Amino acid sequence: METEEDTTEIKTKPTLEHQGVDFLQQTVGALVSDYGWYILFGGVAVYLVIQHLSKRRGSQESSDPRDVPDPSTVVRRQEALDASRRRMQEELDAKAEQYKEKQKQLEEEKRRQKIEMWESMQEGKSYKGNTKLSQQSTEESSSTSVLKPKSGKKPLRSGFNPLSGEGGGACSYRPGRRGPSSGG
Repeated sequence: METEEDTTEIKTKPTLEHQGVDFLQQTVGALVSDYGWYILFGGVAVYLVIQHLSKRRGSQESSDPRDVPDPSTVVRRQEALDASRRRMQEELDAKAEQYKEKQKQLEEEKRRQKIEMWESMQEGKSYKGNTKLSQQSTEESSSTSVLKPKSGKKPLRSGFNPLSGEGGGACSYRPGRRGPSSGG
């Protein structure tokens, strides 16, 4: 009977090793089935973070002192930039000067018209009629087209108030009664 006991001992040893692998497989299977999506998304997130950090590290390494541009190139670029700024400023100054001249001319014209009005008032003439005549003469001299007088337009719907509800018209909207409908 010793032979039977020896054979049972031999059979139990492989089953113990097999049980450890089965236990590990069941534990990992349960873990993956419960948290599989979380593990997957976590792995993708870690991968993306590593890629981002490697790119950043690569860009920092590429900015070594050997890549610094030549000082003469930097000076030339700066001088060209200053020259273009100077040119734009000169153009702006010229436009501002033209605007000031135009404003002075307009002010001089207004001052001259006021003096003419004052002189015509001192003479006893109507200053409004005089300015209208002077404006018409300048307009006629500047334009050769004949100005048409405005035609008398009739007023639109005299006495019409849209908020009053009067005044008729093609549509007469009246809101319905308040309360529930009296349908069946």
